[in-house]
Amino acid sequence: MSTKDILSEAIKTGRENLGGGECRSIFAEAGIPMNASTFAKTRDEAAAAGDQIGYPLVMKIVSPQVVHKTEAGGVKLGIRKREELVAAWDEMMKQVRAHHPDAHIDGVTIDEQLGGVELIVGSTRDPQFGPLIMFGLGGIFVEVYKDVTFRLVPITKGDALEMIEEVKGKPVYQGARGLPKARPEELASILVGVSKLVQENPAIRELDLNPLVVTPKGVRAIDARILVDVTAK
Repeated sequence: MSTKDILSEAIKTGRENLGGGECRSIFAEAGIPMNASTFAKTRDEAAAAGDQIGYPLVMKIVSPQVVHKTEAGGVKLGIRKREELVAAWDEMMKQVRAHHPDAHIDGVTIDEQLGGVELIVGSTRDPQFGPLIMFGLGGIFVEVYKDVTFRLVPITKGDALEMIEEVKGKPVYQGARGLPKARPEELASILVGVSKLVQENPAIRELDLNPLVVTPKGVRAIDARILVDVTAK
């Protein structure tokens, strides 16, 4: 489905929070790079997906009733081989069922686990000024240091490059102490892509790419969230 179709369907059904697969489809259409991920309905499908993507992996439960996945045992990190994935599946299903006995479980996502410097790109709509775009240190750093910068949408490539330079902790993603170094052009492209996405789709109320991980092979978004304004036309 296209971005327009996904948002239209969410508005029609009054669904504010898009699913992970829907978010990935929207960001893929916008040209935002993400880590490898696939959906598996069964344990055998999950094991096959692990072999295809490669290890280490993250496995996450997919269920409309399980909102807080970690608390319910619905997230398994650092899976290093097929045997661990199979065991993690069994343990996850047992734990999730204990927390949510009546939950409908669609399956799991199998995600490539990437390590590196964590950044955040986000957007929200101010009632007075309209859509804003945010960039800064992500993961736990965004909560602790709040080292982020903002611009009004739309932004140019020049605006994006300025934002990248404004973050106080920029040495962290500029290769300090041997850490992976982000390419400014790549980050700027992501920021401009997100700006264009929210500008062209007023139904997107909020979005987050957090974390956006700087790896030796480039920048990849690992987790994404999109909230929809279901009153939009």
